[in-house]
Amino acid sequence: MINGRLIYKVLGSLLLLEAVFMSWCVIMAFCYGEREAIPFLVSTLVTATIGMLMKYRGKDATNDMNRRDAYLVVTLTWLVFSIFGSIPYMLSGILVNPTDAFFETMSGFTTTGASVINDVEHSLSHSILFWRSLSQWVGGLGIVFFTIAVLPSMVGGSMKVFSAEATGPMRAKMHPRLSTNAKWIWTVYLVLTVACCLAFFFGGMDWFSSINYAMTTTATGGFSIHNDSIGHFQSPLIEYIGILFQFLAGINFTVIYMTIFKGKIKQLLHNSELKFYCMLLLVATVSICILLLIHNGYDVEHALRSSLFQVVSFITTTGIFCDDVGLWPHLTWLILAIVMFIGACAGSTSGGFKSVRALMILRVLQNELRRILHPRAVLPVKINGQGIPGAQINNLLAFLALYVIACFATAALMTGIGLDSANSMVISLSCISNVGLPLDVIGPDFTWSALPALVKWICSLLMLMGRLEIFSVIVLFTRSFWKDN
Repeated sequence: MINGRLIYKVLGSLLLLEAVFMSWCVIMAFCYGEREAIPFLVSTLVTATIGMLMKYRGKDATNDMNRRDAYLVVTLTWLVFSIFGSIPYMLSGILVNPTDAFFETMSGFTTTGASVINDVEHSLSHSILFWRSLSQWVGGLGIVFFTIAVLPSMVGGSMKVFSAEATGPMRAKMHPRLSTNAKWIWTVYLVLTVACCLAFFFGGMDWFSSINYAMTTTATGGFSIHNDSIGHFQSPLIEYIGILFQFLAGINFTVIYMTIFKGKIKQLLHNSELKFYCMLLLVATVSICILLLIHNGYDVEHALRSSLFQVVSFITTTGIFCDDVGLWPHLTWLILAIVMFIGACAGSTSGGFKSVRALMILRVLQNELRRILHPRAVLPVKINGQGIPGAQINNLLAFLALYVIACFATAALMTGIGLDSANSMVISLSCISNVGLPLDVIGPDFTWSALPALVKWICSLLMLMGRLEIFSVIVLFTRSFWKDN
């Protein structure tokens, strides 16, 4: 049975937290003397009022949350945050269409980075730009996970909620208390963000640019405050800084914590997923670098920097650009599509299928080939020296099947609406992997804003499914989920 009062209580608390985030934008708008101060102030008051009413509605609820409640809370949280987060766009007149406003907000919180605003550099104020970047930073490690770290008492049954929102097939715990785990991981995230901000500032950016790019880089989100993204600065140093922090944000934050704060270097060196992530990145970079040297006439440093930047950007699903990829050989697009599909490490801010799952699939295939020659052999699938239970292997194969089915089904639906079949597939993969490619890479006049309204709603659903790793959303549409027993 769904605990309705508890759902109201948690959602109300989370809306109050979103109102706090909006209030920061009110302050920024006043500091810059922008007219968006009033829209943000109204948005803050509306969000806080609804939050208090919902919290009052669930004031007598207990914190006994079952798994069914947890999955519903997590999915509703992302939907509700996106609905109320779209209010500033509409009130300010930037995106008066609710479809566009919701799409932009969902893209922000899920760190997809797809934008229906074609000219962010000249049409958006500082406060709106900051709100876009802040939404990605909060969504980077998860809205509910942020709440567990800051105010654990606000989310009842937090372990079940964490399981519904966390990415990757395996959960690594550093401490028996989940709230302590969350605080440590968010400490790593905050340190990375501050370090990235300082690096960008001393690399040549102003403070506003460095803060925004630091938030979207460490969140591997991709929203930019310039039309040509990081390429706007025409600075190899800034591009190398971007490469470094995108790469670090693609590593499991638990591994980073254990390495930096606990000094367990061996855990870093013997991590199977991290080795696979680095190897995939290296092979893709070298391959594209060679193609750029041969076909585009780049010098060695330019070819290496551009190929490394784009591979890191795609594998971490950040989706920002430092070069005109549309002019690259078509084979480079295929390589980038492969790393985009696989993604970086579980437990990071990146999207995609995740490197650990790809590694597990390869180990399963390897074992099956060996079993042909040795039918009676017992061949466990091992990651980091530990055997993976059969139930997790089944979950992995089911996830892969759902991932592929979702991509092809939505691509077919978009094709039926009127989009080109190849473009439909690129859009589907981009959304479910939370990459948010600029569609002008496909065609000069092909943008997210030009998509039909129905396609934007489909893309918004795909972004949510990709961020919550499909099962947390799909389970809500099953008959068994709503049975009382």
